[in-house]
Amino acid sequence: MRALKARLPNESFVYLGDTARLPYGTKSADTVTRYAVQASRLLMKHDIKLLVVACNTASAAALPTLTQTLAPLPVVGVIEPGAEAAVATVPDGPIAVIATEGTVKGGAYVRAIQQRSPRMPVVQQACPLFVALAEEGLRDGPITELAAHRYLDPLLATFPHPRGLVLGCTHFPVLKQTIAKVAGPDIVLIDSAETTAVAVEKILKEKSLLNGGEAKAPRFLATDAPGRFAHLGEIFLGEPIDPGSVTLVDL
Repeated sequence: MRALKARLPNESFVYLGDTARLPYGTKSADTVTRYAVQASRLLMKHDIKLLVVACNTASAAALPTLTQTLAPLPVVGVIEPGAEAAVATVPDGPIAVIATEGTVKGGAYVRAIQQRSPRMPVVQQACPLFVALAEEGLRDGPITELAAHRYLDPLLATFPHPRGLVLGCTHFPVLKQTIAKVAGPDIVLIDSAETTAVAVEKILKEKSLLNGGEAKAPRFLATDAPGRFAHLGEIFLGEPIDPGSVTLVDL
């Protein structure tokens, strides 16, 4: 949403955080798909014109089902834009991907990257603790650095040495400073957010759906603990969120 707001300042946003059921990354693909369909149907009630699946795990598991279920509503995931950004950034590779357990097991990034560059070497690592650290606001410090070394050291020791590192979970950019420190200066970090915003802008233009007027204030929905959502949301969004503006919803 931060990247979308920056690129599309005239658009209005409805953001749903499924705080009652996170993390998605440790759940089965069937469960994630069921949750994603429920969340999307609720968002449809808010008269949306496009849906961004702002979760790598849900994009990997549920995007085909959502695209079919919600048609003709445009649905954009974050895996394909992330893969495109990775290949464009380090076209000669190799590429490393850090993500949730579900995204890694599903192999969605490997497939998406190698569709664009069939011979591209891709290595993956699940980093489940990163989600909890981001949720707790532990962006740096010894605990976060130790976790980063545990996950990244074996990954970056592979040969040939990765030159690009995809942050394959929307929580991970919160830890970007620590990840970059542990990865070292020779590794380029790749975040799918800006590329996803470009993809959304392209679809809105193609379908003549861009808003020519002023944007309305963002609407925030959460399935649990609106106050905590508002507090943590500031870390991700980079601007204050009024707890009173977060509506508690039940899926």
